[in-house]
Amino acid sequence: MASPSGSAPSDGRVAESGSESVSVLGSALGTEFGINEWLVDEFRQRYRDDPDSVDLVWRDYFRAAPPAGAVARPPLGAASDPRDDDLAAKAVRVAALIHAYRVRGHLLAATDPLAAGRAGGHRDLDPSGHGLEAADGPRVFAVDGFAGRQEMSLDDVLTRLRTAYCGTTGIEYMHIQDPLERRWIQQRAEGPQRPFDRAEQLGILHRLGSAEAFETFLHTKYVGHKRYSLEGGEATIVLLDTLLESAARVGTREVVLGMAHRGRLNVLANIVGKPLARIFGEFEDTPDITSAHGSGDVKYHLGAEGTFHASDGHEVAVRVVANPSHLEIVGPVAEGIVRGRQDLADGSHGDFRVLPVVVHGDAALAGQGVVAETLNMSQLPGYRTGGTVHVVIDNQLGFTTAADRARSGTYATDVARTVAAPVLHVNGDDPEAVVRAARTAFDYRQAFGKDVVIDLVCYRRHGHSEVDDPSITQPAMYDRIAERPSVRRLYARELLRTGAIDAQEEERSRRRHREELDRAFTETAAATGPGRATPPIPPTRGSGEADVRPRTAAGEATLRRVLNTQTDLPPGFTAHPRVLPQLRRRAAMLDAGNVDWATAEALAFGSLLLEGVPVRLAGEDSRRGTFGQRHAVLTDRRTGREHIPLNTLGPDAARFTPYDSLLSELAVLAFEYGYALARPDALVLWEAQFGDFVNGAQTVVDEYIASSEQKWGERSGVTLLLPHGLEGQGPDHSSARVERFLQLCADDNITVAAPSLPANYFHLLRQQGLDPRRRPLVVFTPKSMLRLKAATSRLEDFTGGSFRPVLPDTVPDPGRVERVLLCSGKVAHDLDAHRRATGDTRTAVVRLECLYPFPSAELRAELGRFPAATEVRWVQEEPANQGAWTFAAPRIAPLLRCFLSCVSRPAASAPAVGSARLHTAEQQDLVRRAFA
Repeated sequence: MASPSGSAPSDGRVAESGSESVSVLGSALGTEFGINEWLVDEFRQRYRDDPDSVDLVWRDYFRAAPPAGAVARPPLGAASDPRDDDLAAKAVRVAALIHAYRVRGHLLAATDPLAAGRAGGHRDLDPSGHGLEAADGPRVFAVDGFAGRQEMSLDDVLTRLRTAYCGTTGIEYMHIQDPLERRWIQQRAEGPQRPFDRAEQLGILHRLGSAEAFETFLHTKYVGHKRYSLEGGEATIVLLDTLLESAARVGTREVVLGMAHRGRLNVLANIVGKPLARIFGEFEDTPDITSAHGSGDVKYHLGAEGTFHASDGHEVAVRVVANPSHLEIVGPVAEGIVRGRQDLADGSHGDFRVLPVVVHGDAALAGQGVVAETLNMSQLPGYRTGGTVHVVIDNQLGFTTAADRARSGTYATDVARTVAAPVLHVNGDDPEAVVRAARTAFDYRQAFGKDVVIDLVCYRRHGHSEVDDPSITQPAMYDRIAERPSVRRLYARELLRTGAIDAQEEERSRRRHREELDRAFTETAAATGPGRATPPIPPTRGSGEADVRPRTAAGEATLRRVLNTQTDLPPGFTAHPRVLPQLRRRAAMLDAGNVDWATAEALAFGSLLLEGVPVRLAGEDSRRGTFGQRHAVLTDRRTGREHIPLNTLGPDAARFTPYDSLLSELAVLAFEYGYALARPDALVLWEAQFGDFVNGAQTVVDEYIASSEQKWGERSGVTLLLPHGLEGQGPDHSSARVERFLQLCADDNITVAAPSLPANYFHLLRQQGLDPRRRPLVVFTPKSMLRLKAATSRLEDFTGGSFRPVLPDTVPDPGRVERVLLCSGKVAHDLDAHRRATGDTRTAVVRLECLYPFPSAELRAELGRFPAATEVRWVQEEPANQGAWTFAAPRIAPLLRCFLSCVSRPAASAPAVGSARLHTAEQQDLVRRAFA
């Protein structure tokens, strides 16, 4: 029969793991550990592996323990003192009690400002559950450095434990694997706490006053406006202020802040320093319609940049990232911006003097999968930022959903345990505890370069957006909130009680905040009166900008220099026998005149590097390439050593950084978008394993890539490589959803291309890397076409020319053409092969290599070459309700004087069939109908 703990047999036999039963050890010394047998067993296992990994009291205990089955007997002629045996046994129990508080003390912490008091008891934290009695209180036990002491009475131990772990801050950290990190936190929590001096207390009161006055002012001046106020969580401003003070003190260059709506306006005003008049102007909503270009966005989505001035005179740049309503998606964007800023400063990576701070809502943190994806990035080579401070504004409520219906775990922060991040739960109504938590979190990040979480447990004084009544769904909770004084008032009372301030000082402080807000409001009213307007939204791309394309052709010497890197391997490097022949063929392609897709890409990357343009490529399996075509990183067959050929171009070349990403689309693409924002000097590419998988990142495409410039004036040059093409691989490995991207095209916002020849792809990538006008690029890249003999290019195609949005046909006599087939992508090769096979000279095949911006002028010129044509057909392999047809048709029709029709698969709900045989039959029929 198993013991109650399930860790060892209860009859004294050897456990399955090979360790002696705890009950044997206990009985040998006259000690029974009851429900704590599992813990003692765990300590003993650690002692056997490494004696120094357990505290001194455990080392002494296990050193004295006899072997299994032995009976403890005193030495011959010596008398055993039962009091010594009892003291030794109880010392072990005290050690177990200390461990229990370190693990679960947070469960008794008074972190909820709405609770009547501390949480109820817990068996593991009850001394009696460890065999300790009230009479043991005054007894002194060995504690092996606990709270900096070697010996303490049990009463003192309990007092220190409850102060450290069960006050207004509860800490979760014993899930961390690294003992150095655990010890660091123990020393911070269990050691003496320096009291706050008067200057610090006045500073806290001032920050609370600024936060409260701002929210109260908006609540009275702009009744009925959505603002997602911070009331109930005003200590957030104290927390962020403390983080930035700490950052400025150690020379941090920049703090990048990602956060959603709750408290955003308050942070912009009181942390970033956005002028109050501008914020009030956004509430007035009086833009100059005649001069505004773009859609703009609501005020609580806007970003801002400013300078934070610390109390000691230091400064740090601070940036709040613009974000949409999609919860938590701003997190990976902020991380990407930080990594980009770090790489820009460092040249490679390792400069962590840019600090990411991500502010979460409790319900969103627990509910949104992108949080787990982003956390999982935190220690990966391509995404590491030196640790993020996560701040949770824990309202204990998600819109109208209570916590017990919003998550299955104990805390909203449970997801952070997956990456061994420490979590500090702190009562938002104890601002001094909040300051201590912020300092601890920042110092931990600096010491270990890892993520840390502060769970600011507070409440939401009003409804979700100030226009709904929360008492409808949480009546008891909002009764308590209505009775609760604000945190500023509570703290002011405490300072009045202790004599840190007097009533006159407190009143003067409140009056100063109010006067500052009134002054800004008066200025705003004057600025937005009759005939006045707020500044216009920044103009979009293409409004008055010179349309000068960069030169994308490259010299032959440059191309050969790039290709030489493919076979010039380091001494002693053993390339894989299946890869080496590919590299040798690649090096010979220029002379052979059959440059394929992967080689053209390497030529584009390498030539950009030689012109000083860094290239970052990330995606699932992107270093090798999903289809075994890229081999950007080579792995030594014998040693596993890695080699990046394009980084051997010489000291004058920029860096190529290819990364295999975690198995994520949403967070990774958001990260790359943010990275591209921060690195306008670089070509930043994200490759989907299959183009279909980009639908897992649709939020990023819709909210950032397609519309960020219109909404926020943000320009990103991020490039999406999406393998696309129907080749019988089923519905989920065929379509990158061309139609979805084209539906988002307007205002010259993105470039959407489907090149069919390697040289055109080469010019397209170089154009993207060299064009000073930054805009996203979406490329529908091939699969089977990667090795198609017809899809190759010659040397002169790279040393001359540029990207061609329309590829003309090469029929010998354009005047005899009666039918023109317009198409895009892989199907062009199928059509051309059929035409050659049948000897058709009356049909032209014209390829649209760029779908947006739509090349009307180039297409009109090409169609003009066929004056005898009486029919134009759009041919696509996608179903009729998908692909480019519905987008292209209304743009092609005005260019024609004849009938336009579509040849495609029938409309379908899925992108492709699941049978390779059926696909082949469909494709043959499609091509036949195109020429019928």
